[in-house]
Amino acid sequence: MLKFKRTPPCKTSADGCGTCARKVALVGNPNVGKSVLFNALTGAYVTVSNYPGTSVEVARGSVSINGVPCEVIDTPGMYSILPITEEERVAREILLHESPDVVIHVLDARNLERMLSMTLQLIEAGLPVILVVNIMDEAERMGLSIDIPLLQEKLCIPVIGAAAAKKIGLPALKETIAGYVRSKRAVFCYGKRLEADLMEIMALLAGRYAIAKKSLALLLLQRDEEVAGIVRETEGAAFAAIEEKVREKIFARRSSFHLELSLERKAVVKGLMEGVFHTFSKRKPVIGERLSSWAVRPLTGVPLLLAALYFGLYKFVGEFGAGTLVDFLEGTVFEGYISPWMVSLFNWIIPWDILRELFVGEYGIVTLGLRYAIGIILPIVTTFFLFFSILEDSGYFPRLALLVDRVFKKIGLTGRAVIPMVLGFGCDTMATMVTRTLETVRERIIATLLLALAIPCSAQLGVILALLSRFPGALAVWSVCMVLIFLLVGLLASRVVPGESPMFYMELPPMRLPQFSNVLTKTYSRVQWYLVEILPLFILASVLLWLGKVTNFFQTLVLWMKPAMAAIGLPQETAIAFIFGFFRRDYGAAGLYDLQTTGLLDARQLTVAAVTLTLFVPCIAQFLIMQKERGTKVAVAIAVFVSAMAFSCGYFLNKFLLLTGIL
Repeated sequence: MLKFKRTPPCKTSADGCGTCARKVALVGNPNVGKSVLFNALTGAYVTVSNYPGTSVEVARGSVSINGVPCEVIDTPGMYSILPITEEERVAREILLHESPDVVIHVLDARNLERMLSMTLQLIEAGLPVILVVNIMDEAERMGLSIDIPLLQEKLCIPVIGAAAAKKIGLPALKETIAGYVRSKRAVFCYGKRLEADLMEIMALLAGRYAIAKKSLALLLLQRDEEVAGIVRETEGAAFAAIEEKVREKIFARRSSFHLELSLERKAVVKGLMEGVFHTFSKRKPVIGERLSSWAVRPLTGVPLLLAALYFGLYKFVGEFGAGTLVDFLEGTVFEGYISPWMVSLFNWIIPWDILRELFVGEYGIVTLGLRYAIGIILPIVTTFFLFFSILEDSGYFPRLALLVDRVFKKIGLTGRAVIPMVLGFGCDTMATMVTRTLETVRERIIATLLLALAIPCSAQLGVILALLSRFPGALAVWSVCMVLIFLLVGLLASRVVPGESPMFYMELPPMRLPQFSNVLTKTYSRVQWYLVEILPLFILASVLLWLGKVTNFFQTLVLWMKPAMAAIGLPQETAIAFIFGFFRRDYGAAGLYDLQTTGLLDARQLTVAAVTLTLFVPCIAQFLIMQKERGTKVAVAIAVFVSAMAFSCGYFLNKFLLLTGIL
């Protein structure tokens, strides 16, 4: 059981003159707009960190809401107060042990009846709930009408109708948060038999708890191990009688309790829905609904996906980002102005050649580290994050998850894994962290392996696309190799890695035109992450490469790698790109860029080098995250397997291309 110190409720008053910030927790199903609402409330004052004792990230923001200082917490998605996944467990831990002053339950107006069940559980637990019925604009467009005042009257809690993406309902929500005062709450009754059972258990609970005793009794009947541990610790010796009573009730209802509880909650929700929810006459679906339908059907979804990849990755990231922008920043700005000026400056201020090399030499911090990071990698990363944010804000990713679910199940994953896979095209290090959202350990290991092996990051991908686009056949060979290796290794991993196959379920947010402000905010935050987290690694890599040069270590390493380079048909100079790739994958791709511009690689060699380098050992940052997320043994095993796989594929591909003469 996870243990946390209980945080006493904040003493902040409604007028904001308290001694500490009011704690506001956002809860609800995934894809209902919690993060959009979180960003609207907090702006840029956000910190993201792992929740204590877990690998699940929780976003927190400090902000003044109508003059009241607040700490806003964006909890992981949850479907019920009874947790199943680690994300749900963390969300509940925040509710139970951080004592939020306000709990904002965000739900999708289009799925009101299904999601109200969790609202009932939160109210039943005695939590200070505000209900936000989000995505009201889409519901109205679908011909649905919700009587917000009547729903508020029935629930006896504040209810706000909202469209968070358009800031609709935000002023009313802020006013409600700032002036929130606990009041009486609605009481929902179940059938006589269940109520009698609950009363018997509640009568035995003498301690003080963070949630109402009725909710506690229900969780005990549902065999919630963590809640049972809390009750055992609180009640002491009296727990034996409680445990016996719960065991008696569970045995009596052993074949039907969960079904009966679900049916009774549905009956309560049905009563709440009477007069609240109305459906207008039928109407023609709007373009967003048509696109949503097309995106999940293989016959239309695959062409849509290919179009997005062609125009987004190939044309925008590959040609514009890795071509036009890189040519300008790296070729014109750095080579034409910054590098010559910095070389002159350091020649003037540093008289020692060996120290000058550290800054403006072959592997210098300015001439290599900053040039690669700013001139080559930054424009590619920025264009990818912009493309990714557009797709994310449009609501396309959950539909892509449904589209690929059947294929992903063959390789031991579910459609939910498409999110870290697509994010891996931005940064494999970030994507490896996101694998923690997958349901089972088996799925996380397989996803981590595939990210380390066959998913190039945006910078690496952009450079490779820019290099291979000059040879259409080479680009086709590289693409086919990546897809086949991804599927083959995934298929083998699904047979070898032990564990249960996960279930797949995902909420579908509305498909709409991306909001310009949301896209810019998401892109800015991700580029900021790159500059803060990754840019220092380029500088560190330059220092290490400089040390390797002055100690002749890299020259020795290049000689050691000469047989491996020869085996895959590459000149020994290519070893430098692989050495770079160990420090950063995108560093290695940029190394290929330099080699190709000097004419050292023909079309065949460039293809073999691109395939081998893409599959090559994950960079230091990704390896460290793998070690943190999956453990040292798994991380080392993946790194060894990936390295062996990379050179094996490079060897056979080179032989195949020589034999067939395709390139």
